[in-house]
Amino acid sequence: MPSPKLEPVVLTGEERQVLEGWARRRKTAQALALRSRIILGCAGGCSVSDVAAELGISRTTAGKWRSRFLASRLAGLSDEPRPGRPRTITDEHVEKVIAATLEQEPPDGGTHWSTRSMARSAGLNQTAVSRIWRAFGLKPHAVQSWKLSTDPQFIDKVRDVVGLYMSPPENALVLCVDEKSQIQALDRSQPVLPMMPGMPERRTHDYARHGITSLFAAFNTADGTVIGELHRQHRAAEFKKFLATIDKTVAAGLDVHLICDNYGTHKTRPSKPG
Repeated sequence: MPSPKLEPVVLTGEERQVLEGWARRRKTAQALALRSRIILGCAGGCSVSDVAAELGISRTTAGKWRSRFLASRLAGLSDEPRPGRPRTITDEHVEKVIAATLEQEPPDGGTHWSTRSMARSAGLNQTAVSRIWRAFGLKPHAVQSWKLSTDPQFIDKVRDVVGLYMSPPENALVLCVDEKSQIQALDRSQPVLPMMPGMPERRTHDYARHGITSLFAAFNTADGTVIGELHRQHRAAEFKKFLATIDKTVAAGLDVHLICDNYGTHKTRPSKPG
């Protein structure tokens, strides 16, 4: 039974309907639903202790929201303003920064907005601009490139490549072939001194140039092995020699599928004898 010293909780029909709706509705915040159940329990004639025990909360919590309801009715169940410094950056400031970032050209012919230039334009500090960009995932300095292929057979080629990767044929070998050209062949002017206890590996700062070389490589997508070959030049003739090396390396009973890009050395027609 409620204590006779406490003011009884008497609900109007409208208040009871609102509280029951808050307590039952799935989308209601859990804190508000709990407060509604506290008031409904007190209005049903239960004591603060009984309500606290039934809901699994402390008597202090139950008494707090009972008193808040009696003082301000339904409005008393909302959260009070928290202590601390009041907000200085308004929604209008945030909207201005986002709109300027997405729609306006950066000042002084710059390629993109920086936090400093945006801060000067929006009348905020650099930290505030950085937080707004971070909250909305804006990165004016980041650029990604993309390209549409003009190859009329592009879709068919993509299907073939993806099909080879995802479901290679039986008794077949799928090799991803490419080249790395203009590799500088450098050598240190003195032998490298090996690492010793308490001493890291040491090498001279100067080096000797031995020209450049090109690496031709075929990556086996099944087991990660690489067939590689070095050539001084990077022409169709060297690529043809590398294909011969692949043919000698791969087992005779396998069908070989090569995945290459559209580089000129991969599709140069053989010259006709004069």
